[in-house]
Amino acid sequence: MPEPLWRAVRAAYGEPGRAYHNLDHVREVLARVGEAGRDVGWRSPREVFLAALFHDAVYEPGRHDNEARSAALAREAVARWLPGEGLDAALVERLILLTARHGALDPADVGEDEALFLDCDMAILGSDAAAFDAYDRGIAAEYGALPPEVYAAGRRRFFERLLAAEHIFLSPYFRGRLEGHARDNLRRKLADAPAGSGI
Repeated sequence: MPEPLWRAVRAAYGEPGRAYHNLDHVREVLARVGEAGRDVGWRSPREVFLAALFHDAVYEPGRHDNEARSAALAREAVARWLPGEGLDAALVERLILLTARHGALDPADVGEDEALFLDCDMAILGSDAAAFDAYDRGIAAEYGALPPEVYAAGRRRFFERLLAAEHIFLSPYFRGRLEGHARDNLRRKLADAPAGSGI
């Protein structure tokens, strides 16, 4: 990757207020991308790598266009710094846009690379309890401007929707490794919530 592209990525994820959606999150997603690449394989590994780099490049809590703006930034980066590399910028864009639909997709809605990519981003749900709790605290910090009861109610709805789905993870690969842990984490979080707190 050209150094100017790396600088742009570091600058985006280094913005103040990113308690979870920062470079550590990107590194974790890239580690999962590498793991899936070794064990399953990617049809479009370069596009998946770029989508992982840029998927949260624009992140303003509460906005509904973060993914679209991140996808546009990724497309611009490909055009500016990687012209002539034969990259499918539309695929990079599509992968990033799909992250707006976490928890609202079924395995039949996506292709193999799409399912694996989305699961790489959601893999934190199936991590050990300490890592999950750190993730949950980070998200809460990012939404600190919201009234606590509003945030808690929205978070509860999201967790309950995930638990109600037949599958949290869209790919057989991640489902077999992380589904049970994710459900345990979500149930524990909901059960531990103070009465009337929303979550």
